Amino acid sequence: MTDQICISPIDGQEFARRSSWPMEQLEQAIADARAAQAEWTRVPLSVRSAKMLEFMNALLGLNQQIVPELALQMGRPVRYGGEMRPVEERVRHCIATAEASLSPVTPQPKPGFRRMIKRDPLGLVLVIAPWNYPYLTAVNTIVPALLAGNAVILKHAAQTILAGERFQEAMDKVDLPKGLFRNVVMDHDQAGQLISAGRFDHINFTGSVAGGRTVERAAGGTFTSMGLELGGKDPAYVRADADLDFAVENLVDGAFYNSGQCCCGIERVYVHESHYDRFVAGAVEAASKYVLGNPLDETTTLGPMAHVRFAATVRAHIADALERGATAHLDPASFPADKAGTAYLGPQVLTGVDHSMRVMVEESFGPVVGIMKVRDDEEAIRLMNDSAYGLTASIWTADIEAAEAIGDLVETGTVFMNRCDYLDPALAWTGVKDTGRGASLSEIGFHQLTRPKSFHLRERS
Repeated sequence: MTDQICISPIDGQEFARRSSWPMEQLEQAIADARAAQAEWTRVPLSVRSAKMLEFMNALLGLNQQIVPELALQMGRPVRYGGEMRPVEERVRHCIATAEASLSPVTPQPKPGFRRMIKRDPLGLVLVIAPWNYPYLTAVNTIVPALLAGNAVILKHAAQTILAGERFQEAMDKVDLPKGLFRNVVMDHDQAGQLISAGRFDHINFTGSVAGGRTVERAAGGTFTSMGLELGGKDPAYVRADADLDFAVENLVDGAFYNSGQCCCGIERVYVHESHYDRFVAGAVEAASKYVLGNPLDETTTLGPMAHVRFAATVRAHIADALERGATAHLDPASFPADKAGTAYLGPQVLTGVDHSMRVMVEESFGPVVGIMKVRDDEEAIRLMNDSAYGLTASIWTADIEAAEAIGDLVETGTVFMNRCDYLDPALAWTGVKDTGRGASLSEIGFHQLTRPKSFHLRERS
């Protein structure tokens, strides 16, 4: 067993350490969850919904503690107030739509028969949550899974180990069957053993492509269903008819918010040649205004990346691009906290880039964006699709029909027009290619956490 350790990106010192549970304790948590689920599935949906609302309010009540913990664990500046506003939006939407999403489907009437398709809970759901949005990503599955009648085991990332404890603290304030929700501490080997043994009925994993492949291999032959949200290299396309100032403002935020550590953050921008020079100038000006520093300081607008090794990857991508002829528009010296060998990394805007460079094809997941000039929609579509990933694509235009037509041709899970870096809880959150499989949120998210059961009842007079 390996201890789960959080090294704070603020100072490189150990912030939290938790001992992995013995396998016997993990097996007991699984047994308790299954026993609790058998009771929970008989609880009316209206009661389950009320319990999830209680949980949400309890979690919101912890936000004053959560915000500085996030800064200390993964570097997000306290000035942004954490994740509770979108958490509340998603939970309320799940509760409001649960009845319709989980209601039986009734075919056209057939004399002498009663027919329907009900949605049964899968049973026990394992949520393996990431560090970049430790509450938002986890709640996407935890709440709909519980509303649908499942039990949930949560394994949180070591980098944000305290987030799992806050989930448990909030759940413990709600009168739920004992063991229905359990935050556990286990290392990767333990998780692999339990997955391989078929201990779970569904696995939701958010993380790297390599991590997703590991989960998929571990589950091989168990027939365990899974949802995988993996890497991304999300593009934006600024058309000739775009509102340029609006596009610059929002795309810079989409590229650099959370130090670029967003699943659907903007990593590459294709700009119509008529806007290119002005777009680059505006993006550089906007990016230069970020204040890189200690995330506990209210004046900081860009905190450190979550770990030194993540910053090293971004520095390597930038260095590769520069060696291949790209131009960097921001001087690292303008951000005094930016020092090699630390997690502190200032924003960078690159031009003269192409798809031979790592920064345009590999997931950087940091505060760097490459900008390319394009002639027309056809070239932009070709470049947007030249990627191993497909989570979101963002189109900036005044023409909604053109945006939809372009979106139909882009290989992605979500198409945005005039916005980016946002999850609408009414829409399915999904991806294509190496970005993953399955979906969360919306009615489809509920369907991922249930199985259909058909009833074909013949009446006899």
